[in-house]
Amino acid sequence: MIPYGRQTVEDDDIRAVVDVLRSDFLTQGGVVPRFEQALCGYTGAAHAVAVNSATSALVLACRALGLEDGDIAWTSPITFVASANAILLCGAKVDFVDVDPQTANISVEELTKKLENAEAEGTLPKVLLVVHFAGQSCDMSAVEKLSDRYGFKIIEDASHAVGGTYHNRPVGSCVHSSVTVFSFHPVKNMTTGEGGCAFTNDSAIAERMFDLRSHGVTRAEERMTHASEGPWYYQQLDLGYNFRLTDFQAALGICQLGKLDGFVERRRILAKQYDQLLEPLPVSPLKQESGNLSGWHLYVVRLNLKRLQRSRREIFDFMRNSGIAVNVHYIPVHLQPYYKSLGFEAGDLPNAEQYYDEAITLPLFPGLSDEEQRQVVDVLKQALAEK
Repeated sequence: MIPYGRQTVEDDDIRAVVDVLRSDFLTQGGVVPRFEQALCGYTGAAHAVAVNSATSALVLACRALGLEDGDIAWTSPITFVASANAILLCGAKVDFVDVDPQTANISVEELTKKLENAEAEGTLPKVLLVVHFAGQSCDMSAVEKLSDRYGFKIIEDASHAVGGTYHNRPVGSCVHSSVTVFSFHPVKNMTTGEGGCAFTNDSAIAERMFDLRSHGVTRAEERMTHASEGPWYYQQLDLGYNFRLTDFQAALGICQLGKLDGFVERRRILAKQYDQLLEPLPVSPLKQESGNLSGWHLYVVRLNLKRLQRSRREIFDFMRNSGIAVNVHYIPVHLQPYYKSLGFEAGDLPNAEQYYDEAITLPLFPGLSDEEQRQVVDVLKQALAEK
């Protein structure tokens, strides 16, 4: 079975982890800060807060931006549920902005209309959480202009876009946002096992995220509200979490970060080859906007179902039964039972819903060989031709 995604872990990655496992510190030693410094060097961001998952990073970002009960935040419906869940976990209300049919990223046109209506109704969002779907950045310059006009703060959920660029700057530089979040899950562009990171250029936001990452506790005397009683003393200043990353995960991350550009370059080569191989077929890859270099976490095509004699389910099953583990990213969040219980309905976001009906994700990962890729395309051709 050829999976849709697979991590690349090599001997040097394993040695880095083993070295930490044989050291004195497994969790709160010096390796996590080294990883954070390396991530800042890669992205150009001033601060990096490494955590145990991208979901945790999203929660920290929302909390650090003051999102709370009574606030409203918006995000994309074409994402994993974690993007929207992070908003609800802070007590705020969530709403969704429909996507651009060609990119599956938030539509600037739809966002503009929604903001105009929300201003008239007095329901503007405090935060917009944009999702860089499949690895391609949203149009952040346009989003930032709307932020300046309407006063919302921006979080970039760049879980898919690790290693990508936007207008010649690394995704994660936070030039157009308050916080950017990466994921280091095994199917992403680099891995720490589970793990994530929140980036920011704002020292106050960074300090709050560092506090919240570790129970809201500080040992810094200059920040304590009462005099220290001794070297053992600490104070809890906020209600935080245990979102810490381990040192052995960070060691893996440091090693993986050194390979990231190579991983992403291989993904780009495979994506370009897919574009060429699939050109004669009744499928449409997602549009790549000028000025962007996608991180190519996913290679998604939309099926031209009007030209086909088979349903998406039949094509999906044919490929799975033929040894190709295709997938679908994602079921629109507003169609999940939990979100329907909050009042969302089918028909609310027509672009996202049509995208979902037609989408299928093909295998894409650095270890995918050219021969395996041709096998994927050959099986897809068979699936599309079957009646």
